[in-house]
Amino acid sequence: MFKPYSNDDDVLNIHGDALTVSNGTTRIVLNGTLELTQDQRGLKAAIALKEAVDAIVASLQAQSNLPARVKEEPDAKPGVVQNPFQ
Repeated sequence: MFKPYSNDDDVLNIHGDALTVSNGTTRIVLNGTLELTQDQRGLKAAIALKEAVDAIVASLQAQSNLPARVKEEPDAKPGVVQNPFQ
């Protein structure tokens, strides 16, 4: 089960990998293109999307100390990795 904002590791794939919902402790990122066709497969994808969004909304509404805006944090400074082909 997808638990919004619980960790930085979970990824929910909808309709194969057409749409990914990447979990994070401060933000959730949706990537991809989801085609909701008028058939059983489209219905299944729409329900999965609705369940994910409903869980996100419920998680946000349950937070009594929800800030007006999350502080933007820069990506961690990348380290130097030695080229294995040299």
